[in-house]
Amino acid sequence: MKYCWLITALPLMMLNGCASAPDDATACGVVSTYAEPTPAEGFYRLVVTHIDGKPVISKPNYQLRPGEHTFRVSELIDAPELKVRLAARVPKEIKVAVQAEQRYQLAAKFNTDRQYSGDDTGYWQPQIRSQESAECELPVDN
Repeated sequence: MKYCWLITALPLMMLNGCASAPDDATACGVVSTYAEPTPAEGFYRLVVTHIDGKPVISKPNYQLRPGEHTFRVSELIDAPELKVRLAARVPKEIKVAVQAEQRYQLAAKFNTDRQYSGDDTGYWQPQIRSQESAECELPVDN
């Protein structure tokens, strides 16, 4: 949306200009998965496989319209103390309430509160590790 104005201060002086406000059609937020793992804090990378039930190709950033989005993710935990079977390493979902001009960093939180083994899927959960301001604008659809 564009706002324009015309100001006349003196008979011979005129000022005019335009300013743009964020357009709701291009407003977006960013969900990221690229942060370096920090095993000392229990955070590891994860990979996004689906957004809102639709399969996606994994990438570091996803620009999305504001609103709630559901991410299906798989952990990439590489810790020697992880003793679960491959069958326990199942994808999980996380919902993110995306706001315009915000970046959300997703990570896999490795629960180290006890020993996890066998088919116990409770050894991790997806988390929003951080949130910060970030510019984002979706391309205009023609």
